Amino acid sequence: MTLCRGAEAHEGVEKGKYTKGLGQNNMAFVGDREDIVSISLTATQNFLEKYNIDPASIGHLEVGTETIIDKAKSVKSYLIELFARAGNFDVEGVDCVNACYGGTAALLNAVAWVESRAWDGRLALVVAADIAVYARGNARPTGGCGAVVMLVGPQAALVMEPGLRGTHVEHAYDFYKPEHTKEYPTVDGKLSIQCYLKAVDHCYDVYARKFSQAHGGARFSLSHVDFAVFHSPYNGLVQKALARLVLNDFLVAPETPGYESVQVYKNVEREETYFHKNLETAFRKLSEPVYATKTKPTTLLPTELGNVYCGSLYAGLLSLVHTQGDALLGKRVLLFSYGSGMVSTLFSFKVARSVRDMQIKADLTRRLSQRRFVDPKDFHASLALREERFCAHSWKPQDPKSDLFPGTFYLKAVDDQYRRTYKRSPPPPPAAKL
Repeated sequence: MTLCRGAEAHEGVEKGKYTKGLGQNNMAFVGDREDIVSISLTATQNFLEKYNIDPASIGHLEVGTETIIDKAKSVKSYLIELFARAGNFDVEGVDCVNACYGGTAALLNAVAWVESRAWDGRLALVVAADIAVYARGNARPTGGCGAVVMLVGPQAALVMEPGLRGTHVEHAYDFYKPEHTKEYPTVDGKLSIQCYLKAVDHCYDVYARKFSQAHGGARFSLSHVDFAVFHSPYNGLVQKALARLVLNDFLVAPETPGYESVQVYKNVEREETYFHKNLETAFRKLSEPVYATKTKPTTLLPTELGNVYCGSLYAGLLSLVHTQGDALLGKRVLLFSYGSGMVSTLFSFKVARSVRDMQIKADLTRRLSQRRFVDPKDFHASLALREERFCAHSWKPQDPKSDLFPGTFYLKAVDDQYRRTYKRSPPPPPAAKL
């Protein structure tokens, strides 16, 4: 399901507040028949089928999510049923949790496993999935929903560049979920923006230093990057982040041609500029051509699905594969991952092999066109029902199963012991062979 058509009028806000202000087109959500387990089951099973992957060939599986339905039992423990059917119970890994960073933590763990002495020759799967919902108010339009599955192993098309990784970790109360009986987070909006941009700065510093060390002292800048993907709470913040990288390049080398219009800012203290409106406007304008070529191609899914939390960054990466295809061969893709609280990493991939098969199997244009749009009042009613049933037992979903896409796992019931059972709607017929 999706939301946003008519949302501005329904909420009584000025036209363009969500579409131009936040930079979002639509927002995905689920009703009471789907939860974090069901969307992860759906994404994982569909991935295995699309790529014809033998479940026995998977030796490591990690889930990155902050959508917690049990304080002890991992989402991965539900997904193992998909592999147990093939007799595969020997699958390492559990869930990774730290706000929107969990998907990256899971990916880095999977890569480390494949590169380690523990690797047994099998492949690793990473599932980055979340359902982002907020209490009614200004933050609610920045929600979203989605799941991304990634396969990790030898002969990959996207190759993580070794040694080129910058991380910044700091204690902050910008976004957190202290109330275990409520699904909604506690958010300090202004601090959250500051933390995000600060993390961009410091990760960029570390990445640039490591790049220079690896390349004979060469000074790193965005000129070495073909595409830049960012964690996307909303697209307006992505635009700020890209502008921030341009500011960082400028402060390192303000004499570089092209910076004539911003010379007045060459002596600013970077830490004092997170809410400097004139500076932000100047660098947003200066960075527009860079954004158009290096970042806008990554924004399709984030602007259509909303904030996918742990899956957000990788929805952006999949958007890049969709929009560029094999034009990506040989290109460097920079990725910025951020999780509130806060943990962040900047790293990069080189595209070593064709991504055409990924592009075809993702089939984003067709799949996006099949979404069902609903009235904003139905969206709010759905979230009200989620509030009522969060942490509840002994209930069955009421949303019609006819709304589900073929091959969707859905929740059948929650029993009096809080145990959840799931079923899959009939999958689509196999595609005809040409």
